[in-house]
Amino acid sequence: MSYIPFPDISPEIFTLSLGGFSFSLRWYALAYIAGLLLGWWVVRRAIGCPKLWPADTPPMTAEQVERLLTWVILGVVLGGRLGFVLFYEPGYYLSHPGQILQVWQGGMSFHGGFLGVVAATWIFSARERAPKLSVADMMALAVPPGLFFGRIANFINAELWGRPTNLPWGVAFPGEAAQECGQLTGVCARHPSQLYEAGLEGILLFALIWLLILRRHWLKWPGAICGVFIAGYGVSRFLVEFVRQPDAQFVSEGNPLGLAWQIGGYGLTQGQALSLPMVAVGLWLIGRARRA
Repeated sequence: MSYIPFPDISPEIFTLSLGGFSFSLRWYALAYIAGLLLGWWVVRRAIGCPKLWPADTPPMTAEQVERLLTWVILGVVLGGRLGFVLFYEPGYYLSHPGQILQVWQGGMSFHGGFLGVVAATWIFSARERAPKLSVADMMALAVPPGLFFGRIANFINAELWGRPTNLPWGVAFPGEAAQECGQLTGVCARHPSQLYEAGLEGILLFALIWLLILRRHWLKWPGAICGVFIAGYGVSRFLVEFVRQPDAQFVSEGNPLGLAWQIGGYGLTQGQALSLPMVAVGLWLIGRARRA
């Protein structure tokens, strides 16, 4: 079977040791930093072009954007962690509440992080008396670069890989769990679903958003670009879930596909179930903005 060997990349970029203290910079942490900084830069460029916005007036000043960044970081970290706890392993963390805040052990949910950012942005906008829907559009510009870097970091960490495949671009991820392919023998190649998501949620969605802004002037309709992002992410994640390995807690002998929600002969993974409401909300926001 043709496959691509996993590149030998350490999850740690470098490690510094001083006496009994040790510090490691991991690719995942760098992805968060790069995503936040690039998103901040994109937003700064967008608010620096008043003609893109309703009444030729950006929703925030550069100083307000810098203050908002702190709120967004808190929303991402707290929302992402609590989302993972509530959506994916509530039983385990109810039995081990001391581990809920141990984010360095892994376990973050995009859907939870998204809700955390929504809450943080909404509260900040209310405090600053900024137009909430235009601020939401502004935030939608910043997220796809962060998603791109985050998914690349997932690939480097050899986590969140896809289902087994015999396609020539299947990747043989390291680790006993990744090499467990049921009754199949030999090397287990899997879909590099992290790279699929990086392309769809990061590159393609970012390009679509800016095409609509520059060619169709969609920032003039508050809420429209936010709707495009929400629906676009939901569709992208829903599609990738067909080839993404489901979370282990949903997989069993009687449920090898890891379907979290089943009705009759049909079912959805947890990621698909959480993405469908995003598609509905996104389409509603687009329709609402275009009718205004």
